[in-house]
Amino acid sequence: MPDALPRVAVLASGAGSTLCALIDAQRAGLLPVQFVGLFSDKPAAPALEHALRAHMPVCALSPKGFAHRAAHDAALFERVAESRPDLVVCAGYMRIIEAASTRRFAGRMINLHPSLLPRHRGLHTHRAALQAGDARHGASVHLVTAELDGGPIIAQVHVAIRAEDDPSTLETRVRCVERPLLVAVLAAWAKGVLRCAPAPIQFNDNTLAAPLWMDHDGQLRTGEPQCVA
Repeated sequence: MPDALPRVAVLASGAGSTLCALIDAQRAGLLPVQFVGLFSDKPAAPALEHALRAHMPVCALSPKGFAHRAAHDAALFERVAESRPDLVVCAGYMRIIEAASTRRFAGRMINLHPSLLPRHRGLHTHRAALQAGDARHGASVHLVTAELDGGPIIAQVHVAIRAEDDPSTLETRVRCVERPLLVAVLAAWAKGVLRCAPAPIQFNDNTLAAPLWMDHDGQLRTGEPQCVA
């Protein structure tokens, strides 16, 4: 793969379904990037096998071998840095990242989160949206900072909450659109349409006043967001 393609490192802790979506999009010609490594805190994570099958370098460092979280992060992100990524994508990476590492990759690390941030940070977001009586739910791609799920929001996809929804049905509908959202953001960044660094975030050479939103066709748009499901 030509070196001219943007270099992307991926972080994952679990099954790797989001990683697979990125790999599939790359193979389909939708994602003009070079994946330079899969990095994990779980040596047994299935995501590692998916990466190996896609001929991606892998690195897994268990936190159990380190005295504290900061030491683990320093070691893992040193290996990430050695892969010389232009962007780091958190695709189901379940550990809170130390401030020193978020500063090291400021403006160059993004995360996919299953809620319409700033609502419902952290875990169990589908249940939280239902308990709050929200009319909408969805997913967000945001820049990673030291604040949990608190970095600048790049783009979102909106899903209408139905009267019959429970956490499981709502999660299923969000999962169907959250990975296309990440692909759309990553593709826009790779093509230079979206710029995250230096701040502020720009789209088509205009500073974003509000997060982008993804439509039914997987296109990123500005303006009043519409629900896609």
